[in-house]
Amino acid sequence: MKARATTKTRSKPQDAIKLLTADHDEVEALFKQFQKLRNGARKGDLIQKICTALTVHAEIEEEIFYPAVREALDQKDEQMMDEAAIEHQSIKSLVEEIQEAGENDEMLQAKMKVLCEYVMHHVKEEKSQIFPKAKKSGVDLEELGVELMERKTELMAEQE
Repeated sequence: MKARATTKTRSKPQDAIKLLTADHDEVEALFKQFQKLRNGARKGDLIQKICTALTVHAEIEEEIFYPAVREALDQKDEQMMDEAAIEHQSIKSLVEEIQEAGENDEMLQAKMKVLCEYVMHHVKEEKSQIFPKAKKSGVDLEELGVELMERKTELMAEQE
């Protein structure tokens, strides 16, 4: 009887695509909050949250999700995965530039707008191309979800 209680209290792990989609939704909501705010400390906090979320998300995709999907997909899909990696590089570069410049950068608003556009474009491609192919590939999305969540938890702890 005790074993059943333990099983019921455990939450079912998310599959990889659901976890990554939840990250996408979170960042999109943060961008919307940012666009509504005027200057102030709250805006700086929001910028940091966005940069942290994007950094951690990119890292778990690059370390775990992309390699697993790349291995499971046909060779004809290599270019799609290469493009996703290049998009990540552009996003990470802009995140780094935003973090180094700080809140007093006169180009901050423009950089955040471009970052949002890059991210939304990338998310759209993942949802329409990579995720459907990952689902069809036979890769174990439940197992990947567990790995992604464990690594995400580690990386978020390092950010604090």
